[in-house]
Amino acid sequence: MKENQMNNLPISIPQVEAKKHKGKRLSYPWTVLANRCPHCREGKIFLKENAYDFKNNLKMHENCPVCKQPTEIEVGFYYGTGYVSYLVAVVLSGFTFIAWWIFIGLSVDDNRILYWLAINSALVIFLQPLLMRFSRTLWLSWFVKYDAEWKEKEVNKYERIVKEQMNNW
Repeated sequence: MKENQMNNLPISIPQVEAKKHKGKRLSYPWTVLANRCPHCREGKIFLKENAYDFKNNLKMHENCPVCKQPTEIEVGFYYGTGYVSYLVAVVLSGFTFIAWWIFIGLSVDDNRILYWLAINSALVIFLQPLLMRFSRTLWLSWFVKYDAEWKEKEVNKYERIVKEQMNNW
């Protein structure tokens, strides 16, 4: 594969100019919720915007299109996101339970708790593609820190990546 002479990255990676945000630092919660690169907080991590495109919903850029930060730090890096996704789903279920209790009330006499269980289950299943993306972005943000001066510095080179071992799982 041919490589770009400027940054030694494969040519297939799109080169995107950084957006001007008028000197304003983008917030961490917005970065995670919008699935942005945690290093520059500008580049999109996922190839497709649509989380409900089930063939491509978890396909990610190898490197951030803006700052060239690698998104796969080591082989099997995203296995931990299963735990994060589970925790987010449990917190979401707890939130819906408390909201149901406050606004509708709970009772086993008229099956209100079963209605909550059915609605909560449908909600968690419907939101699962978004929760999986959110957990990947959150997981990556715990290991890659924001750098306000990312334009002047080199991107971290991770030595634990063995290209020949990628996708052997």
